[in-house]
Amino acid sequence: TNPILAQIKSCNEEKAKKSKAKSLMQNDVEDFVFHIIMACKIAKEAWDKLKEEYQGSDRTRQMQVLNLKREFECLNMQDDETISKYADRISLIVNNIRLLGEEFTDKRIVEKVLVTLPERFESKISSLEESKDLGKLSLGELISALQAQEQRRTMRRDKFTEGAFSVQKQIFG
Repeated sequence: TNPILAQIKSCNEEKAKKSKAKSLMQNDVEDFVFHIIMACKIAKEAWDKLKEEYQGSDRTRQMQVLNLKREFECLNMQDDETISKYADRISLIVNNIRLLGEEFTDKRIVEKVLVTLPERFESKISSLEESKDLGKLSLGELISALQAQEQRRTMRRDKFTEGAFSVQKQIFG
């Protein structure tokens, strides 16, 4: 009922939250990290110090993002590489870019994958272009479709190899 008491109570609760936040941060970090933040008076100061330590300054982050984008642009799928391995390489770079706070759309990743695939996927790309709106194609859908084609190709190759081996065995028996 007393507005002054309510304000005092609110202020005390806010102080308690801040102290609790600082305590939680200090308790949940490794000893070597604790030394970085132990002299900080408030949780915000500790957070900013950790952010600077592990993410770097804005300028450093911008340079990291630029380097990762450059790496992304230079990516190409190798002829002997599987779709899974290529998708993993792309995801690693994209996730690092996103962790640095940069927006990176799936549409851009889909476009990158489509233009950097080896010739052996040309027929699949053509069928996707004809049957789907590539602007709405999700990365998951694309990777699944490409993996299915890759599996079919591998199975055919394995059957051919088995067949050739059995024919060779019959001939040279």
